[in-house]
Amino acid sequence: MALFKYKAVNKEKRVLQGLVEANDLKAAEAILKEKEYAIISLKAKSGLGGKGLSLSFGGIKPKDMVVFSRQFSVLISAGVALVQALQLLVEQTANPKLKQIVAEIAEEIDGGARLSDSLAKRPDVFTNFYVNVIRSGESSGKLDEVLNYLADELEKDYDLTSKIKGAMIYPAFVLCGLGGVGVVMMVFVVPKLTDVMAETGGELPMATKIMIAVSGFLTVYWWMALIMLVGLAVGFKFVRKVPAGKAIFDSVLLKLPVFGKLFQRIFLVRFTRSLQTLLVGGVNISKGLSISAEIVSNDVYQKLILATKKEVEDGNSISSVFLESKQVPIMVSQMMSIGEKTGRLDVILMRITDFYTREINNIVANLMTLMEPIIMVVLGIGVGMMVAAIIMPMYNMASQF
Repeated sequence: MALFKYKAVNKEKRVLQGLVEANDLKAAEAILKEKEYAIISLKAKSGLGGKGLSLSFGGIKPKDMVVFSRQFSVLISAGVALVQALQLLVEQTANPKLKQIVAEIAEEIDGGARLSDSLAKRPDVFTNFYVNVIRSGESSGKLDEVLNYLADELEKDYDLTSKIKGAMIYPAFVLCGLGGVGVVMMVFVVPKLTDVMAETGGELPMATKIMIAVSGFLTVYWWMALIMLVGLAVGFKFVRKVPAGKAIFDSVLLKLPVFGKLFQRIFLVRFTRSLQTLLVGGVNISKGLSISAEIVSNDVYQKLILATKKEVEDGNSISSVFLESKQVPIMVSQMMSIGEKTGRLDVILMRITDFYTREINNIVANLMTLMEPIIMVVLGIGVGMMVAAIIMPMYNMASQF
């Protein structure tokens, strides 16, 4: 099967553009004529698979996907036909790129394609997790239930991510502001003061010498400092893309003081929530573990989950690998073992998700409480060091008279 892009006029004399799936050009033309479309143009559509999608369909925010999924689930639950529901979503979707994608999906389904197959052609927008949940709903005939459940889980994940990002905005803003003020001081204010200090000819304190050296470097070689910052950012992104670099970074992330425990809980919730959603949707445990490993996005937990998948395929318990890992709390392993034995693994995973979601909320709340005094201390130390480096030589100058 191939995709063909068309431009045609329908019975209401409206000009339409979209895609149709067919074996060849003649078959595509026949499908359009069957719909009583007057064809203006019809040609093969290329570049819908693989990496080409990232150029056409990037830039869709998680919030847009949450809103789309919720509206889609409501329409399907209300008994609206699949193609009609997608056409209604085209009008309701605010994001222009997502609007285009939904319109194309509607046309493909109207042309005979399955919803899950159409979504799978756009991996940069619809993840493997999303596609498999939809596919399981199509296979079981419970697409409305699956869509509702998927929308609920996407909303929970989005709320959790938003809460964590919100907690980080305040310290990031303050630290960036401190850095900006420091650079302005070093480039514009300190040079004028150092000229006065240099004229005295006296011995300057070490803190003042360091400040003068930094100020001189930033004043003359500001471009080099900028290049170094950009280089560090690019280098960091590059290292994270290299498997060995990503493995080291992901391991260090879990060992950070205070934040390590938070990241550990976040990755566990991602795993339990995604696996539970897939199991409820009818996906088997082995495939569910593979998809969950992709969603977790941490190398340490990915290896644990994939090792667990191998154990399950070999006929062993799902909790065998987790029991031996220090990165998985013993409670998680024991509860998963109980869920497996009782045949209620999906219910147990939901309980684990709820428990650790509450724990994440508590950690974030405590961090927000502690962040303000910590930032005040950091600000005080930074300002104190700069003031001391300026005041000390001035005090020495005044004492000479």
